[in-house]
Amino acid sequence: MKITQAEFSGSSQQLSDRPKKKAAEFAFIGRSNVGKSSLINCLCGRKNLARISSTPGKTRLINHFLINDTWYLVDLPGYGYARMSKSAAAKMDKMISHYIINSEELVLLFVLIDSRHDLQKLDLDFLISLGKAEIPFSIIFTKCDKLKPKTLENQIESIKKDLLTYWEALPPMFLSSAEKGTGRDNILDYIDSVLSNI
Repeated sequence: MKITQAEFSGSSQQLSDRPKKKAAEFAFIGRSNVGKSSLINCLCGRKNLARISSTPGKTRLINHFLINDTWYLVDLPGYGYARMSKSAAAKMDKMISHYIINSEELVLLFVLIDSRHDLQKLDLDFLISLGKAEIPFSIIFTKCDKLKPKTLENQIESIKKDLLTYWEALPPMFLSSAEKGTGRDNILDYIDSVLSNI
């Protein structure tokens, strides 16, 4: 798939406030500062489509981007934001959960995990919650250019081993680097294949 058009369609807190045009939604989520905005910009071939910040928790709303006038790329707020009150964090968690569980247009959720670190409890808990809710998801490992190839391979295998403790089969997984463009074509081709089967 080639992205020839990517337009910001609006921000929302509730499903009723989403863009009026209905289309398949592919949402992206991960821990704060996992490199989500950078990856979205890389996928779309735009430098400033999604706002990038060195401050975790910058994305506070659900942002819709209409791609090729046929599907939405949805930028969800990150989880695990430290610099936020408990009440504000709870409110954001509720907003994210409501979208994921109730959006009839959501086709697939991409969960981003930083390849440089071991699987965090926060990530594991979130993935388990998706499994219980029967939400289809894939995993994208980010910042893969920051590790040497063998170290990266060992790290990914370690995470897979941890996940196989909870799942008999693993979801589709992708290695990515927003800086190098690694994984871009694979992710977009996967989205294309999913769209063709809807």
